[in-house]
Parts: sequence; structure tokens; C-alpha cells
Amino acid sequence: MKKERVLMAMSGGVDSTAAAILLLQQGYELVGATYRVYDSIAEGCMEKEKGCCSVNSLFEAKEIANVLGFEHHIMDFRPEFKTSVVDNFIDEYLHGRTPNPCTRCNRFIKWGKLLDEADRLGCKYIATGHYAKIGFDNGRYFIKMGEDSTKDQSYFLWMLTQEQLARTLFPLGDYTKPQARAIAAEQGFVKVSEKRESQEICFVPDDNYRNFLEANVPNFSERFGPGEYINREGKVLGKHCGFPRYTIGQRKKLGIALGEPMFVLKIDPEKNQVTLGPRSEVFSSQFIVSELNPVKSECFEEGMRVIAKIRYRSRGVNATLHPIGDGTKIMVELDSPIDSVTPGQSALFYSPDGDVLGGGIITSQ
Repeated sequence: MKKERVLMAMSGGVDSTAAAILLLQQGYELVGATYRVYDSIAEGCMEKEKGCCSVNSLFEAKEIANVLGFEHHIMDFRPEFKTSVVDNFIDEYLHGRTPNPCTRCNRFIKWGKLLDEADRLGCKYIATGHYAKIGFDNGRYFIKMGEDSTKDQSYFLWMLTQEQLARTLFPLGDYTKPQARAIAAEQGFVKVSEKRESQEICFVPDDNYRNFLEANVPNFSERFGPGEYINREGKVLGKHCGFPRYTIGQRKKLGIALGEPMFVLKIDPEKNQVTLGPRSEVFSSQFIVSELNPVKSECFEEGMRVIAKIRYRSRGVNATLHPIGDGTKIMVELDSPIDSVTPGQSALFYSPDGDVLGGGIITSQ
């Protein structure tokens, strides 16, 4: 008996191709979907595995679906992407924070819009090529780390809702990247299996967000001009080029020499001040998180022990959670200090066995 109908997100890259092959082998009926989100693209994307930014990838994905024998649709999500992802990206930098656009894209575009399309096309599930797993316990769906620890993408999925997770398939959760490449190659997609990857943000040319802000914010240089570098005590150290051009933990391209390496410790958008300090001052033992999504349970409880991660590639640190007030914010108390806790970035909380307990946005250090 044929399994359910699935809307397969196709990028034209190796991961979604391998995921589609696996689902077909399991008997699912597939419908391919590739979406267009942005017109200005980085040159590097054209030769790399970055399906959401290359126009060529739209047609490569369609050809892969054609070879594998299932229908394929190209969808235009540009207006929604601008509103949900790009505008938020710009606004965060203009308020002194460092955004993580991939988490918002997953929540509002890859799942939000795709599920609408899945309903329209009569699909029960959507599937992607993410290296992650779906778990179910005590009546709740949750995300688990993928088998390939070097490619695990659970960090970017914490914003997904219960309704979205209930309708999600991650075929590559139990596979490694080399295995995915082998699956694609064995089915004749040798060129696809050899595609390189890019870590760039898909809509930021050459991965230079400063140039992107200058090109997309009216009168950017006039509105966000030079300001003061200060130290923790408020002493003026020199001039910077405008606070949106800096991020917490930044050391290079500060344009100031103070006799020792200095790092960005804090950004004050109202005063247009950037606080600098030596590396020893970059570390924090606690921080505040808001915009919470407790994935595995209904809420974060006082004293909950977790492994906290503040960046995709960061090492997890044991921590204790302390809800604040009505529980819309939590204070994360770390067992050992970590560097460059950055407002605007995602903080994720894991169990020791790799379950995503939930996450939120870092509000303050």
C-alpha cells in the first residue's frame, strides 16, 4: 500500500536529493517544491550548494524531480521572505543586535509557507534535507540532534511549532554527509553529489552584512555615522564608524590600536557607543533569553539543568535555567563562562542525549 503524499523541499543540492531518494525507497509519494526568496545573490552561491539563492538551482531541482519521476513546483515566496526575514535582519542590526536569519526562515518560510502549499497540494507531510531527527514523548514532538555531529542542524530548528513538527520528515537524520553524497551518486546524480557548500547567508552578497546594510538602508552612512569607542569604565578610547557595523566579540577591522588586542563587549545604539575590552572581559557567566519556545515540554521550569549553546558551532556548556516573572524570559546561569554572548542570536537548550528542550533569543548579556 502506498504511503502518504509528501511535499519535498528541493534545493538542487545533494542533501535534498538524497532525502528524496530515501523517501521514494520507503514508498512515499513525493511532490517537489523549490521556492524563490530573493533576487540579489552572491556570486559564490552560483557554484555552491545554496539552493535558495541560485536561479539555476530552481531548474536543477526540477530536473532532479523529473529524473526521479515526481511532479515539481516552483514557488515565489519573495514578499513573505522580505517581510519575515530580510526586514527583521536589517532591523536587528539597526538596534545593535546580531540576528540569526536562518531560524526565522525555517519558522516562517520553509515551514510556514511550505505547509500552506502542502495543504494546497494535498500533502500530509513536508520533508527537507536537514540533518536532524523528530522525537515524540509525553504528547509532544521535539527535535533531536542528527547522527552526523559535524552536520547537525538542530540549532536552526528551535522555532518550529508543535503543529509544524508533527508534519515534518527528516530522512537524513540517521545519515552522515558522506553517506548522503553516496546515495545521490549511486542513483546517477554524480555532479550533484560533488557540489560544494557555502556558509553564507543566502541574501547577503559575499557574506558582507555591512555592505548589505549600506545598500538597503536609506541614508545609512548619514544616519549611522561615527561614534565613540569606550571601555567598561566609560573612558573614551577613540572613534568607530557607526555601531551597526560591529558585533559582540569582534576583534578585527576595529580601526583602532590600543597596545593589545581589543574586542567588542557591548553595543549601545541609543548613544552610538561601542564598548571595547581585552579578551578576559568577553566572557559571561549568565545572560537573559526571551521569545521562548519550550519544544519538549510546555514550559521551562525553575532549576532545569540543560546544555546551553549560543552559536551553531559553539561547544555546549552545562547551565541552569531560572524563569523570570511570568516566564516569558529566563536567566541562563552557566557552570563555566563562555565568550561573546551576543544579543539577537539564538540560545538553545539540550538534554545530555541530544534532545532539543527548547530555545529563545538572547536579549542581554
